Amino acid sequence: MADILIHCMLIILMPPLLFGVINRTKAAFAGRSGAPLLQPYYDLFRLLRKGSVFSRTATWVFRAGPVVALAATLAAALLIPLGNHRPPLSFNGDMILFVYLLALGRFFTATAALDTGSSFEGMGAAREVTFSCLAEPVICIALLVLSRLSGQLSLYGILAHSSITLWMTSGAALILLVAGLFLVLLSENCRIPFDDPTTHLELTMIHEVMVLDHSGPAFGMILYGAALKLFILGALFLNVLLPLRAASPLLDWLVFLMSMILLAVTVGIVESCMARYRLVRVPQILLAACVLSAFAMLLVVR
Repeated sequence: MADILIHCMLIILMPPLLFGVINRTKAAFAGRSGAPLLQPYYDLFRLLRKGSVFSRTATWVFRAGPVVALAATLAAALLIPLGNHRPPLSFNGDMILFVYLLALGRFFTATAALDTGSSFEGMGAAREVTFSCLAEPVICIALLVLSRLSGQLSLYGILAHSSITLWMTSGAALILLVAGLFLVLLSENCRIPFDDPTTHLELTMIHEVMVLDHSGPAFGMILYGAALKLFILGALFLNVLLPLRAASPLLDWLVFLMSMILLAVTVGIVESCMARYRLVRVPQILLAACVLSAFAMLLVVR
């Protein structure tokens, strides 16, 4: 019961902190003091106090988009194990539901953008779903590889099986998986070098262009959903890369928290050291991630 309570508290409270760590890391590399570490929380509270403006041409789909996307992401967060602890929801085949919930959130975000009738937001929605066609197979193949290695069909089963011993026996396949998952982590969360969450150039915008018409609490739900998605995919990535297990449950939670903060720092370093790719290069890099995952599958089933 305590693990479930801590799990729920983390998925509610920690995601915005990752954005704060990333922004402070980028500011440090740029020689600036940067915004406060808790600035994402202040932004969310400010948006929740504001009113929302809705276009007269938009339907209920536009209003439902942020709500359904956030609800789907929260449901996916209840399936992913954090550290060496069983998630609140776990059953055979939940890894398929996990992928579908993330896809459902993307679908409603893109549909809400199309519902505005804006060709600009339609362009962003088209780019989002096009790139997702290359990013989602990487996650699916990675879960299949881990399922094959563990002999389990649940997220907790396949990720709890990941250990130092597994790295010793199947290290080549796991290295390929980790590389592919990190590329997808950056792509799915609209981070540099795939996208720039702070850009305002219409020829390069992908995710941000889809949410230009949202405001107030609806926009706050979108920002929180984006932070939660980074938290979820980061937890999946860390469960494969750093299968650290501590004897004490409290120490295990602490190891997980420090690993997530270290991952956020790593993302900030990557964004500080790289420029954004040209738009035509993004599908090529995602295709490379698919190839890495496919080779990992070949190494496992051979």
